[in-house]
Amino acid sequence: MRSNLAEKLDTFEDAPRASRRPYGADGERSRLTTSLTLVAMSMGYGVVQLDVTIVNTALHSIGSALGGGVTELQWIVNAYTIAFAALILTAGALGDRVGAKRVFMAGFVIFTAASLGCALAPDPPLLIAARAVQGIGAAVLVPNSLALLSHAYPDGKARGRAVGIWAAGASLTLTAGPLVGGALIALAGWRSIFLVNLPIGLGALWLTWRYARETTRSTQRHLDLPGQAAAIATLGCLAGAIIEGGAMGWGNPWVLASFVAAAVLGVLFVLRERHAPQPMLPLSLFHNRVFSLTALVGLLVNVAFYGLIFVLSLYFQQVNGFSPVATGLAFVPMLGMVLPVNLLAPRAAERFGARRVIAVGAVLAAAGCAALVFIAPGTPYWAIGLQLVAMGAGLGLLVPPLTSTLLGSVEKSRSGIAAGVLNSTRQTGSVLGVALFGSLLGGSTFILGARASVLISVILLLGAAVAIILASPRRRG
Repeated sequence: MRSNLAEKLDTFEDAPRASRRPYGADGERSRLTTSLTLVAMSMGYGVVQLDVTIVNTALHSIGSALGGGVTELQWIVNAYTIAFAALILTAGALGDRVGAKRVFMAGFVIFTAASLGCALAPDPPLLIAARAVQGIGAAVLVPNSLALLSHAYPDGKARGRAVGIWAAGASLTLTAGPLVGGALIALAGWRSIFLVNLPIGLGALWLTWRYARETTRSTQRHLDLPGQAAAIATLGCLAGAIIEGGAMGWGNPWVLASFVAAAVLGVLFVLRERHAPQPMLPLSLFHNRVFSLTALVGLLVNVAFYGLIFVLSLYFQQVNGFSPVATGLAFVPMLGMVLPVNLLAPRAAERFGARRVIAVGAVLAAAGCAALVFIAPGTPYWAIGLQLVAMGAGLGLLVPPLTSTLLGSVEKSRSGIAAGVLNSTRQTGSVLGVALFGSLLGGSTFILGARASVLISVILLLGAAVAIILASPRRRG
């Protein structure tokens, strides 16, 4: 019996050429065309999330093949995330000005070409550079995929379902990243984790070109290029100071100069955003207590979560001697909990309140981390795996209500920029987590650094729980 999709494809191919256009005579798009737009947008968001976690499994293999220590591995991870975090807001504004379809396709070209560059890189510096370019493509893909998706589904309920599929697909690829990476490395070497992006990119480009509808261009939307430059420089200097501080020493003149530069550039960024006619980051959003503390929670959670993924990836391979495949499997209990708990979290938030659910998720993740404080060489995997389940469940529980709480704290007209701020804040947390925890690994014995990283994660997650409880709107007398 043939599938419904196959029958639709036959109907599509047998239809007159005029009816095969993305738009019908009455201006409505066919269900197939809309569905394929959803597929293309999900591929865009999914491949970005895949590259967040797939690289962690390959770190030991990359280090062995290309040389370099923990510092170089930190830059390989963070070059991608810095560009992603710093550029995502401007990329969304660029899509508004030029057209989301044009910008999305350009982002996929950049991402795919950079992936090929990563696969061909002969040494760490060139791989780091290619990863930075890949991060630029990722920053372009995420906001513009959501803009095109919103444009494709004008009906509110249908759009909500489509966004749910879009987000679920990204959670699935985030979860599958370590396992897919381990399998690819075992079969074809570490370079294959980047080559896998090529068919994804080419397929998504064709689907977008063929089926996605261009958005209306807003020529009055200006780009805050000075603010953007200051944001990239600030985050780069701060991450660089933390990363190199672990390797060169915290009193090193270059490290101290980088901290000073980050502080000065951060002040210049705030001044620019305060006086810019169309700021990249409207600082007025942070006058809202709920918005500010919710964004802070996103930052703290990502510092802990992604910093520990980096630490545990190296622990499993360098200390316990796991293969890439075994390392990928080791993360399945944690990342595998994220998607199912994500689906349960909205109902829990409706019943118990979003802030309570976020706080419980943060405490649950902190409890999982706390049990790893005394991790040592040869610690049985079952003792680690049980804690990873708690950490994954905690993350899955808090992210959906965190997002809805932040979006609900602003006017609907500002929901797009608010979502962008949350994404940027969380990615900044990922950068700082890898930089900080990696520097601890390089500054002392590995195990002492790993234990310190776990302890810091516990403190940050408990701090996130306190922050979200304090985020209740102040009552006016």
